[in-house]
Amino acid sequence: MSTLTKPNQQLRRDLKAIAFNLEQSCIDLGKLGEKFSDADAIALMGLVGYADEVKAGRIVRGKADEKTADVNCRPGQNSS
Repeated sequence: MSTLTKPNQQLRRDLKAIAFNLEQSCIDLGKLGEKFSDADAIALMGLVGYADEVKAGRIVRGKADEKTADVNCRPGQNSS
């Protein structure tokens, strides 16, 4: 094996650390996925779809009515 320059050694260490973190994230996601029901997974995919549309600029948040926003921001209370 050829000797790596110091910057390449650091790059190799960084890439190995990133690969390890990615592997750990996959393990964590797998464990989390086991806890989801099918309905939860479908709902999550829908949220991801909305996020993609927001990111692409197809969905834009408008200015919220202060009364409506105030009511909707209180967990556990009905707006009716």
